[in-house]
Amino acid sequence: MQENKTEMANKKPKKANLLDHHSIKHILDESVSEIVKRRGIRRKCEDEQYKICLILDSGKYIVFNGLLQLIIHLKEKNAILATYPPKGSFTSTGLVVSSKLPRFSDEYTLTMASADHQSISAGKPVQFTKSVTHWFTKDGVLVEGLFWKDVEALLNDYAAEPKKS
Repeated sequence: MQENKTEMANKKPKKANLLDHHSIKHILDESVSEIVKRRGIRRKCEDEQYKICLILDSGKYIVFNGLLQLIIHLKEKNAILATYPPKGSFTSTGLVVSSKLPRFSDEYTLTMASADHQSISAGKPVQFTKSVTHWFTKDGVLVEGLFWKDVEALLNDYAAEPKKS
């Protein structure tokens, strides 16, 4: 925990254009990916898509990329990260992290759900919705500590065992 604080102090602050919701969402999504990866959860498909695309010539690349984007849009919707199950975990499914920041809104929604909803070991999806003004200064600098607390709390909620009734 102490290492994380030292590392965060040495990092360059992430700054967004507060008038551009794409910029804000990009910085928040990037931070979520960092937090999940720090938990030791491996990401799926690190560079696979890029290796395939490099082999194809430019004409095929455009067609392939268009189809890939369509498939991603239809299948993954707002997913920003898909993972394998955590090491040492009893679950057999990975995690899908998705986010939304609607246009003309300051409400950022982060959702964590099982990659396989029908699995016995699938946990209940968890989410939070908060205004991005909680995490950014007036100058557009992300206050990572506050954002990380919220994402870590959501990860802990997802990882918590369901209460038996």
